[in-house]
Amino acid sequence: MRKLTSILLFSFLAYSGFSYAQKQPVDYVNPFIGTTNYGTTNPGAVCPQSFMSVTPFNVMGSDLNKRDKDTGWWSTPYSFANSYFTGFAHVNLSGVGCPDMSSLLLTATTGELDVDYHNYGSEYKEETASPGYYSNILTKYNIKAEASATPRVGISRFTFPKGQSHILLNLGEGLTNESGGMLRKVNDREIEGTKLLGTFCYTANQAVFPIYFVMRLSKAPKTTGYWKLQRPGLAWEKDWNADAGKYKLYTKYEKEIAGDDVGAYFTFDTEENEAITVQMGVSFVSIANARENLNKEQPKPDFDGIHAAARKQWNDDLSRILVEGGTDEQKTVFYTGLYHALIHPNILQDVNGQYPAMESSEIKTTKENRYTVFSLWDTYRNVHQLMTLIYPDRQLQMMHSMIDMYKEHGWMPKWELYSRESYTMEGDPSIPVIVDAYMKGLRDFDIETAYEAFYKSATTPGAENMLRPDNDDYMKYGYVPLRGKFDNSVSHALEYYIADWNLARFAEALGKKEDAKLFHDRSLGYKHYYDKEYGTFRPILPDGTFLTPFDPLLGANFEPNPGFHEGNAWNYTFAVPHDIPGLMKLMGGPKKFTEKLQSVFDNGYFDPTNEPDIIYPHLFSDVKGEEWRTQKIIKEVLAKHFTNTPGGLPGNDDTGTLSTWAVFNMMGIYPVCPGRPDYTLVTPTFDKVTIKLDPKFYKSGQVVIEKVKPMDAANPDYISSVRVDGKELKNYRITHEELTGAKEIKYLVKPMAK
Repeated sequence: MRKLTSILLFSFLAYSGFSYAQKQPVDYVNPFIGTTNYGTTNPGAVCPQSFMSVTPFNVMGSDLNKRDKDTGWWSTPYSFANSYFTGFAHVNLSGVGCPDMSSLLLTATTGELDVDYHNYGSEYKEETASPGYYSNILTKYNIKAEASATPRVGISRFTFPKGQSHILLNLGEGLTNESGGMLRKVNDREIEGTKLLGTFCYTANQAVFPIYFVMRLSKAPKTTGYWKLQRPGLAWEKDWNADAGKYKLYTKYEKEIAGDDVGAYFTFDTEENEAITVQMGVSFVSIANARENLNKEQPKPDFDGIHAAARKQWNDDLSRILVEGGTDEQKTVFYTGLYHALIHPNILQDVNGQYPAMESSEIKTTKENRYTVFSLWDTYRNVHQLMTLIYPDRQLQMMHSMIDMYKEHGWMPKWELYSRESYTMEGDPSIPVIVDAYMKGLRDFDIETAYEAFYKSATTPGAENMLRPDNDDYMKYGYVPLRGKFDNSVSHALEYYIADWNLARFAEALGKKEDAKLFHDRSLGYKHYYDKEYGTFRPILPDGTFLTPFDPLLGANFEPNPGFHEGNAWNYTFAVPHDIPGLMKLMGGPKKFTEKLQSVFDNGYFDPTNEPDIIYPHLFSDVKGEEWRTQKIIKEVLAKHFTNTPGGLPGNDDTGTLSTWAVFNMMGIYPVCPGRPDYTLVTPTFDKVTIKLDPKFYKSGQVVIEKVKPMDAANPDYISSVRVDGKELKNYRITHEELTGAKEIKYLVKPMAK
């Protein structure tokens, strides 16, 4: 019943006091979108691009749950399909495909003290969430649990019934692959400690790091103590050790305690509807910094004030884009997508500017934001382009962070997490991120050092290369041969091609002509992989011949596949956005290219859940007269895969990448090729989109995109022409300079002729 009620009320329950005209962008956000169907988002309380988030943890401890972190691969602290709550997790990842973080589990109970999460967890009802806020009612205890946050500090509020009540802090559980923690009582209302986190995707088992915390209660407990799970021991030990294999309570011991499965309890006598607030300050530098973060961001446990401030921060950020027309559901999909895009990358530094240096024990200090969680294989395709357009000041600081990582570690980030490199996924993705922003005018960064870093990764031999481990083959042959059954060789090379194409443009802009030619020629090496027999890319063996036997459909549904990562040949064959004319020629010209690309959609080969082919619908716009296909397919994909439901994302959001795909397309523009400063045009979802631009970076203070529909036409979904400040565009692209220099862009739309 809880689930049905939540679904029915998603769009308006929390805001039923607002009329249609009064709704603000923040009111349309539904944080439950993407919490099933492997979207791996969560409804936790978080501020924009902040490292603190407070998220319901419901993926362990009960057979009532459909998804359990301990019985299968699970990469998120929450699933909407589950119903057993074991606490609020602090500092969480959104939309990722591997487990990590989500620790410092905090919950409340009543009655006799029980510190085993299998027992103390509870079903819940009346679950609600909005930007910066989450709440439910724990039915086992009739406790209302609420959460909000400031950038570095979480705040939870538990409203109790009359009687004996408890607050529990569990350091033994979480999503992190690491174990081990320490707790120390400071006084009756404060406890401090640390917890080990890390080894994202299990790819770099030394990529661990500590999180430090200070927890503060608004009321002193009647009693407090620790617990620790004891080793089970052998049968004979149980005769004299009653605690063997059990959670031992430490009721008299008050110094620090450490171990793999430790926790602290706080017991109160509560009155009916008495609220106790818990603040959780964290830091990746020290306990002292965690306390300073807590003291400065939340000097008082003002839950309602903190919630209101978080809501305002979200509304201010979301209001950079205002949409009119369309349905309420479409607005919810749009603003929730923008919300998801603004969770990562997130800040890392404490209020005093300190942060842990990349792959080092050194502590450094910054005067601006130091960003972390760079899921670059995903976000180089659109998230950073959105940042450049709407939040250019943050994009610049993200670029500064990436270059500083190179200065600290000697390599640009690939998939960086809290100053540790996971080396997850393929390619050299920092290059297109920074070059794309450079080509769009963001140039206030250390350009020479950036180029030095890019040249290093592009030319260093593979044995010494942290970003391109198969660079020897790539530099020798122009492609990466298949040397292991499932070595993702084609996927690797395709990522190197787009990186080298960007590097060539960067070199050319800097007057490095020989480098520009070298990297441009490399970027065309994708042609080696094209097999006319199948009409797809095909892995190449070390002897230069194609892999045989070969099935271009092998790899669907993430099954292992020679040469390709998380996809099949059809998901990768058009993934060369930097040279579609060259690919078109390989395939026999525009007509055959169009037929082959259309067959991807007609045969169900298109996979909107994985990044390499998310540009496919836009590629029809490279063929004159076929642009209508882009407009048709984009509308269909949005309607089918992006909805106001818990399953409203087609798959892992990948730190906002799938959400950003929807945001751009609903506005009527999409950045198809990183490093090329233009956007492909598609039919806007809304009648009017107002994009507020930063005048420090762009000529126009705002640009208004308007869809002009004929009065008597039904379903006018196809673009007949586009006018920028009255001047008609000649094709279905608009440059970044045109977009950010315009006041008004009118899309004249029409129905498709029958």
